[in-house]
Amino acid sequence: MLGGYRPRHLHTPAYLEKNGGASTEVQNRQPPSNSKPLKAKTTKAERRALQEAQRAAKGSANGEVKKSGNTPGKAVKQSSTMRDSTAAPSVASTDKRGGDRTHDKERKKDAPPPRMQFDDKSRVEKAKKRAVFNQTEARNRVELFRHLPQYEQGTQLPDLVSKFFQLDPIHPAIYKVGLQYMAGDICGGNARCIAMLHAFQQAIKDYSTPPQKSLGRDLTTKIGGYVSFFNECRPLSVSMGNAIRFLKNLIAKLPLNLPESEVKATLCSDIDRFINEKIIIADEVIVRHAATKIRDGDVLLTYGSSCSVEMLLLYAHELGKEFRVVVVDSRPKLEGQALLRRLIGRGLSCTYTHINAISYVMHKVTRVFLGAAAVLSNGTVYSRVGTAAVAMVANAFHVPVLICCEAYKFHERVQLDSICFNELGDPDAISKVQGRKDINHLENLAAKEQLQFLNLMYDATPSDYISMIVTDYGMIPPTSVPVIVREYRREHLWI
Repeated sequence: MLGGYRPRHLHTPAYLEKNGGASTEVQNRQPPSNSKPLKAKTTKAERRALQEAQRAAKGSANGEVKKSGNTPGKAVKQSSTMRDSTAAPSVASTDKRGGDRTHDKERKKDAPPPRMQFDDKSRVEKAKKRAVFNQTEARNRVELFRHLPQYEQGTQLPDLVSKFFQLDPIHPAIYKVGLQYMAGDICGGNARCIAMLHAFQQAIKDYSTPPQKSLGRDLTTKIGGYVSFFNECRPLSVSMGNAIRFLKNLIAKLPLNLPESEVKATLCSDIDRFINEKIIIADEVIVRHAATKIRDGDVLLTYGSSCSVEMLLLYAHELGKEFRVVVVDSRPKLEGQALLRRLIGRGLSCTYTHINAISYVMHKVTRVFLGAAAVLSNGTVYSRVGTAAVAMVANAFHVPVLICCEAYKFHERVQLDSICFNELGDPDAISKVQGRKDINHLENLAAKEQLQFLNLMYDATPSDYISMIVTDYGMIPPTSVPVIVREYRREHLWI
């Protein structure tokens, strides 16, 4: 037997076959350099049978046995005993690998689908076929941001209005909110989320289950269609995505034996509870927490227009605290002007400036309060473009930066830059000045291929430039954001 054939899977060293004895195995632990391979000692039929056994073991791991056209059947029959003994350990190991692959597949199913990159032509063409209305892609796009959608402004609204009576699956309330998103009448993370949830409420109230269909599955499909329509009108914010996930989880957990009227009443009540607890009451709690950081004589700086920061400033003023506000603004939206009017109307002392002069006013500032569209798992703050510049200048002047953000805007995603995920605004908005027809220096250059306009909507502020994040669960450092995302995800955030 020692001089005969032994399969390789029994781990018999090649030099043992050559030297022919068990004592040789003990004496020669290292095989000689000129040792010949095992195939010199086996016949052609045996080698072919061994190959077939290995192929069968590999095929069982994939759930199927590959059939070869030139399989030598006689050789396999002659060495059936050898094949069974050879394949047994291999099948066990491949079954283990197959179980790991099944577990990996299940884990991948739970992961969110990747976002569509608009530089992938095949996926873009498929998305256009499913689109509710036609949109014209912008010309002369910046190459670095071609993966983000950007369309010609002024063409979507007429096309969408003309198709009002053709959009049978779209509820009128959903249609109305989508138009407001596209026209810019509803802006801001909280306002957009509340408008979307109220539209969902109207659609749920008017919903009736079709025959031969279950309420849960059909309603989830309807909500998915509404979400796609909103995303075409304007890309969804992080807060809207969390609210949509909350609503779909509610629908999935509904008992099957509940009547339709009770199901609709329950969903509408839960939506009202989400708006009240996660947005309205959350802002009130944030205001009370952040007001403790305002002292008499402070000079507070804010950028743009954040509803939570505005509520904070008005609340601190009502408490009788004496402070001054510096409102920093930037083109093309100039959102700070509306905030400035409201603050002055309530009697606050304010200073207004643009972001290019921020380094000249920062030396007088004692606190910086900023809003956020989202707070990511690594502590990065995703907010209106220009927020990162304000935070960096404040950090250079050793001024504390406090972010006011509701916990439902927290997300487990990690983002290191403002390139991979962002939103592109109207490129013409930065080439023209609203209300100033005399400033038209770029009017004839907009069609030039050598010139590309880039109007980013958001930027990412690294956690190194943020002193504290004020949430409805308290004031936390940026390093504690994963705790909020992990611990309060299911019990409190419902997402």
